[in-house]
Amino acid sequence: MNWGVITPLLIFLFIIFAIGFWSNKLVLKSNSFLEGYFLGERSMGGFLLAMTMVATYGSASSFIGGPGVAYTRGLGWVLLSMTQLATGYFTLMVLGKKFAIVSRQYKAVTLIDFLKERYQSKTVVLLSAASIILFLFSSMIAQWIGGARLVESLTGLSYSTALFIFAFSVLVFVIVGGFRAVALTDTVQGVVMFLGTLILLIATIKAGGGVSNIISDLAAENPNLISPFGADGSLTPSYVSSYWILVGIGVVGLPQIAVRAMSYKNSKAMHSAIVIGTIVVGFIMLGMHLIGVFARPVLPGIKIGDTVMPLLSMKVLPPFLAGIVLAAPMAAIMSTVNALLILVSSALVKDVYLNYIKPKANDGHIKKVSFSVTAIIGIIVILFAWSPPDLIVWLNLFSFGGLESVFIWPVIMGLYWGKGNKYGAIASMIIGMGSYILFDRFYPNAFGFHTVVMPIILSLVGFVAISLVMKPKVSDMQVGLEK
Repeated sequence: MNWGVITPLLIFLFIIFAIGFWSNKLVLKSNSFLEGYFLGERSMGGFLLAMTMVATYGSASSFIGGPGVAYTRGLGWVLLSMTQLATGYFTLMVLGKKFAIVSRQYKAVTLIDFLKERYQSKTVVLLSAASIILFLFSSMIAQWIGGARLVESLTGLSYSTALFIFAFSVLVFVIVGGFRAVALTDTVQGVVMFLGTLILLIATIKAGGGVSNIISDLAAENPNLISPFGADGSLTPSYVSSYWILVGIGVVGLPQIAVRAMSYKNSKAMHSAIVIGTIVVGFIMLGMHLIGVFARPVLPGIKIGDTVMPLLSMKVLPPFLAGIVLAAPMAAIMSTVNALLILVSSALVKDVYLNYIKPKANDGHIKKVSFSVTAIIGIIVILFAWSPPDLIVWLNLFSFGGLESVFIWPVIMGLYWGKGNKYGAIASMIIGMGSYILFDRFYPNAFGFHTVVMPIILSLVGFVAISLVMKPKVSDMQVGLEK
């Protein structure tokens, strides 16, 4: 037990839990439990919106898995990671004001609410819920593993014990606080992530004897470590470019990010969030992945990439400062798990249970079901996280690609193309999900691109073609707006 490192982490967790319990009081006072628990009553300002997007998007993959891959691939992975720079910009500019306005007209609390009212289809709702549950389980498993790896590295406890400690802490927090707690703590966590990245980057450069010395050491070990093509030459221009879709434009289709675009209070908040979010995401992604590469000469011979960050922090920083810095990945992991748990819980409770099983349930019953579902989901994820891979980043990217393939066109075309209808949406979702799983299993990196590219193209073709062929008398958009 390294108490010098653990103490600031415990203080950080105490602050987070205090915010959670305070938020719970606000949720209980809310006029609508559903809107208060799952959407924070649409009250986020610009800074809060930016930080909750940064903290939700910046996950175990960004702070644990990403630097681990950069450690093995070199500076080429840093270049690839910077395709994430425009994530917040794309999301808020594409969805923007129209999504916020339409979701309020529909009284939509979740992304699936929007799709349900826009397409007037039970099949769309059930396909959406199934997709969220299927692909977000993969992402949640990655976060659980990342959190357990961090606790394991700090405490010396076994992986299984660390997994239980991390999972229990997160579940209690999410069950108690809901979306408002997640949004408020995301602000604290976003600031911690920014400062932690800055401190560790400076300390790593200093420990390596300066940037020029680190680059010389990398080149002496393997010249490809400082090339844009990666240590093994696998980062081709087409593959790197396709990441602009996976972690750039395609992020519009991620439900956990899209729901943020319906929760801000006014257009001024959205404009501020675009600027703040772009700057913070850019700095964190550049800093964390550079740290992963620069760690190679400072801490050679690491076998499990996901342990690079905690081991490096404890080597190059004094214990108390290392604890503060390691609060950054803990913050990133907790905020992402919080958001994903809320999203999966809302898909099951709000979009399936209340729509089709017990639509007249009162607030008290909804609370019990929401809390129970969240707890059950967390326990299931623990079981799946029991045997972790060496690098969790691939689990996270699998989840991203799957969700984008399913949701990107029903969301975007649903907002901007009046001729789009439920038949096109259903076809797009089935084609997106099916082709993504097939390409991922049997033909990854088709034509030199990341797996997500072909499914997104195919799902767009399916959406447009089927919508034009299966024309209803009145477009679904008109039906939804008239309602």
